[in-house]
Amino acid sequence: MIRQFEMLLPAFPRGYHLITHLVTAEAGSLPRTGLMQVFIQHTSAALTLNENADPTVRDDFRTFFDHLVPEDFPGYRHTLEGSDDMPAHLKTSLLGASVTIPITGYRLNLGTWQGIYLCEFRRHGGRRRLVVTIIGEE
Repeated sequence: MIRQFEMLLPAFPRGYHLITHLVTAEAGSLPRTGLMQVFIQHTSAALTLNENADPTVRDDFRTFFDHLVPEDFPGYRHTLEGSDDMPAHLKTSLLGASVTIPITGYRLNLGTWQGIYLCEFRRHGGRRRLVVTIIGEE
């Protein structure tokens, strides 16, 4: 069985946001075993799996990536869409456009402290579109 759907996330401010609950709610029932792949159709926001309990992790993500890939770096040439655009593209390439999660016993088989993050790198990124593919057996 293969099932695929698109979902539109609400607009999130710049930062790192747990969206596991939104994805699982939209997915509905899951197969007994399989995989869920979540892909974001944007080049200035990313997806990753990480700590879902302590919100300071999200603050530290932002601090680290803003230090690693700063705005207004003098070497950037792609600047017409704002000072946050090129850094957003670079951060997206570093973190990636998709996550794949095993499904076991009709549930996402995430670790105790894992969650799916939307990493929004633009100040005004707007609504983001995800493609979710579920492959599994009943």
